[in-house]
Amino acid sequence: MAQELEIEFKNMLTKEEYASLLTTYQLENNIKTQTNDYFDTVDFLIREKGAALRVRNKKDSLVLTLKQPANEGLLETHQSISLETFKAIKKNGSLPEGEVRSQLQELGIQDQLLHLGRLTTHRAEFATDKGLLVLDHSEYLNREDFELEFEVCAYEAGERAFNHLLQQHQIPKRAAKNKILRFFLASQEQA
Repeated sequence: MAQELEIEFKNMLTKEEYASLLTTYQLENNIKTQTNDYFDTVDFLIREKGAALRVRNKKDSLVLTLKQPANEGLLETHQSISLETFKAIKKNGSLPEGEVRSQLQELGIQDQLLHLGRLTTHRAEFATDKGLLVLDHSEYLNREDFELEFEVCAYEAGERAFNHLLQQHQIPKRAAKNKILRFFLASQEQA
């Protein structure tokens, strides 16, 4: 099964802070674009479990991912899918056999899925000796936002390094909801 534990710290950024960090780490020419299509049941059972389901298109490669809470961070279950499978999920609301479907069934979710929409992220990454610094500019539902993610291997050391990074660049701590929740809240405002 393709699973990994993701430990990351997040902070919302202003457009100016985002631009400054891009310049500081010389990442202006290293931005990659990816799209995330989000899914849930009609009754939002996946979200109710604190989980999220997406299909990410990155460099013409499609990966179905279920993120669910773990003791530290998030447990991610990944499954590569074809474009035809992705189209079928959107059209029929059912997942193909595989790791992600099995994990959802373990959560007690077997309902038909609904395509919630798409979020596009322009991402730049920089590896430090403490973790992976990720700068995201996301666009969705006629909105945009900017976010700093810091992916680490160990929670406590990662938290210290993340706090130091914010202090070093004089960026105030700002809570960052995960992308699917920001997307969902924006869609609720438009409803």
